[in-house]
Amino acid sequence: MTTDQDLPMDGPSATALFAAKGIDVTPNKDRGVIKVVKRQGLDGEGPMIGDKVTVHYTGKLLTGKKFDSSRDRKEPFSFNVGRGQVLKAWDIGVLTMQVGEVSTFLCKQEYAYGASGNASKIPPGASVMFEMELLSIDGEKLTTDGGIFRRIKVKGEGYSNPNEGGTVDVHLEGRCDGRLFDCRDVSFIVGQGEDQGVPLGVDRAMDKMQRGECCLLYLKPNYGFGSKGKPEYKVGPDKDILYEVNLKDFKRAKESWEMDLDEKLNLAGEVKNKGNQYFKAGLYHQAVIQYQRIISWLEMECGFGVEQQKTINDHVLTAHLNLALCFLRLNEFSQAVENCNKVIDLDDSNEKALFRRGEARLLRNEFSLAMADFQKVLQVNPSNQAARAQISICQNRIKEHHEQDKKIYGNMFQKFAEQDDKTGKTKRRRGESTRTSMNGEVGIKRRRRSQDYLS
Repeated sequence: MTTDQDLPMDGPSATALFAAKGIDVTPNKDRGVIKVVKRQGLDGEGPMIGDKVTVHYTGKLLTGKKFDSSRDRKEPFSFNVGRGQVLKAWDIGVLTMQVGEVSTFLCKQEYAYGASGNASKIPPGASVMFEMELLSIDGEKLTTDGGIFRRIKVKGEGYSNPNEGGTVDVHLEGRCDGRLFDCRDVSFIVGQGEDQGVPLGVDRAMDKMQRGECCLLYLKPNYGFGSKGKPEYKVGPDKDILYEVNLKDFKRAKESWEMDLDEKLNLAGEVKNKGNQYFKAGLYHQAVIQYQRIISWLEMECGFGVEQQKTINDHVLTAHLNLALCFLRLNEFSQAVENCNKVIDLDDSNEKALFRRGEARLLRNEFSLAMADFQKVLQVNPSNQAARAQISICQNRIKEHHEQDKKIYGNMFQKFAEQDDKTGKTKRRRGESTRTSMNGEVGIKRRRRSQDYLS
């Protein structure tokens, strides 16, 4: 590709240089975005669709007038490339760059600000130039905790995605430390990938993919094979892994609004059993997925008659109770409390919900609130010995907490007293020094006065 260190960004000379040395980077080769490289980037992969990229840019009209610049603001700009978050010319141009590269792009109106321009800055139908430097590339974060990053090698077709309970056909290639350990075609139900040995992170990425998409998924251990690893693949514990996933086809499951109440109730029993199976195997994340499906179907439903409404409530209550237990195992105590609260809203004397909320609050060091929950458990069931034991633990923790506070505040007050004592001594020394000094001056003045008079 052409390199020009001294590419002008003004007037006819720039346009002529683009015409002579520029490369058309538009997919349909209509010369809507022309590129000239000013500084080559580092060798390596460029951005992929969906990557978070950070750039510096300067935008100018063909007259040479600058209308925008991140450099002037001393603030780089970040966006997900290929997602339509920025000008079309940017999505096209940045995908051709490498980290460290500086390039200039001549952009026709249909790839920039269109026929209407942009208020007072961009005239209607104007072509513009952008000088851009690609500073960094990061994968697209699919989870808030950063456990799954995606980089799209081949964009999929259409706008439809697999959904929970749908069936997908994929080709998988798994790598750890550069070594290929898994290569196969497999079909699985979204939310139940574990049944086919598919890591949680691959399963969780399915509803973000499109038919025909090929992507790289970077998985942290909690979305891969966890602390146990995968001995049959010779993958050790707590290892980051990489999966290349090609979504060949999928069939969506019925959405909640496509099912009648009888269908939902029939499926709820099956899904609960699947969740229980995962829970017993210690696969708490997978169990959470199943219990949450039940709630999404039934939480807002109203039954026909008392019996059907009771069945709905029982399913929802059980799902929330099971979620609370899963979140306790996952050390997500706020989520556990939230699900217990949902149960208590339906049944304020539910022994399990009160006990599990107490456990979560105790683990959050909310000792008084936890003790109140365990006391309510005893009101419901006086023979619950586990609740009595927990009350004793809460009392000890409260006592320890008070003792610790006394020690902290006692040391604090002792330090304050010592500091006050030091300050007082310093002030007294200064006062004595001042008085001594003053007495000395008075003595000198008196002596001077006596010398002023004749004897």
